[in-house]
Amino acid sequence: MKKITFLILVFLVFVACKETSKKDQESVEKEVVQSVKEDNASEWITLFDGTSMDKWRGYLRDDMPEEWTINNGNLLFTPGEEGGKDIITKDTFTNFILSLEWKISEGGNSGIFWGVHEDENLKVPYNTGPEIQVLDNERHKDAFVNPKFHQAGALYDMIEPMHDVCKPAGEWNHCVLEVNHKANRGSVTLNGTVICEFPVHGEAWDRMVENSKFKDWEKFGKYQTGHIGLQDHSDKVWYRNIKIKAL
Repeated sequence: MKKITFLILVFLVFVACKETSKKDQESVEKEVVQSVKEDNASEWITLFDGTSMDKWRGYLRDDMPEEWTINNGNLLFTPGEEGGKDIITKDTFTNFILSLEWKISEGGNSGIFWGVHEDENLKVPYNTGPEIQVLDNERHKDAFVNPKFHQAGALYDMIEPMHDVCKPAGEWNHCVLEVNHKANRGSVTLNGTVICEFPVHGEAWDRMVENSKFKDWEKFGKYQTGHIGLQDHSDKVWYRNIKIKAL
């Protein structure tokens, strides 16, 4: 009898251990799945890798303007006779880190937009999308007015760079733009140095707009979710290694 009772107890312990192990395994599997989801959510998405423009299209059009080409692995804009050939991402983004490199021609001007909303009544991306300036600081007139609110890396006409770390025309600059509406924080890092920090919505943002050229622009900066854009400013400009990560 004692022997049978002992065997029953051993069996019950084995079943309990097996059940505990099963629960532990399920718990581990759930943790792994959750970890994978979090990792995937924080992965970089390539917007331009030097071989394809499939993630982009023209503003208010379905195709890419012919002025934008791939040249030696770079996204090159060569101005044509007509302006207004700005491009935007096919996807939209809200909270993100955007990383890219840009190189401007001598005396050149371009820009990087976010929060771009398409509307047939709004002819250009900057009607809605704030701009990070791309500029030849040594030659373009915008670098010498207002006093620095139009220099390379500035939040155009609203926040001037704290440092001038822009490389000369013809050299690559690495720009990282962070837009985080959850934390109400934006920043621009140029060539490894944080040069601009700013709110991205709310009263402080509204005051910045009120003190800028965009004061009476009804829809400027109103869209937290929107396209990323690159500007046709009638000057030759190159972009490469464009990627984005959701926050």
